Amino acid sequence: MGTTTRGRPRSFDRDAALEQAMRLFWARGYEATSIGDLTAAMGIGAPSLYAAFGDKKTLFGEAVRSFGARYGGFVTRALAEESTAEAAVRRILREAATEYTRPDCPHGCLVISAGVNTTSAEIADMLRDMRNRNIDRFAARIQADIDAGFLPRHLDARTLARYVGTVMQGMSQAARDGASRAELERVAELAMRGWAA
Repeated sequence: MGTTTRGRPRSFDRDAALEQAMRLFWARGYEATSIGDLTAAMGIGAPSLYAAFGDKKTLFGEAVRSFGARYGGFVTRALAEESTAEAAVRRILREAATEYTRPDCPHGCLVISAGVNTTSAEIADMLRDMRNRNIDRFAARIQADIDAGFLPRHLDARTLARYVGTVMQGMSQAARDGASRAELERVAELAMRGWAA
């Protein structure tokens, strides 16, 4: 006698569906992406979406985490691998130029652009907190270099960290507006001229 399995297997690849949802949120933002848009892109019906991912906010949260793991790791790697804050920031900005203009992905950064004009305070707060955590990480790394004497004592680590975050946000928007990788690499080089000025 054959064996039977309990429950019905999912009729879709959850990881592939999540990737499609992430790319749609990345391209359009949270507010402009409807459940109908999501189900069409993911190739599933609304009941399957709700069963597998919960509501739109929950799906968006999972999509943002997936984005961070797949496309946002360049910041963490640079901070961990480079010997100075300056080298880390130089690498982050250079790699942002590449990541924000990948030909196989929507341009820019999902965490920077997906919450623009959202009416959801929860989504706006989540994305703002993520961006501010990066500023905190930059500031801690910069402060460590100030304390170690690698950077001048008169520098304000928080302001310099905010400068880096502002450049990254501008680069993300420029990529969405059509700036090329080469243009953004030149922007990164110019931004580094203002480093510790």
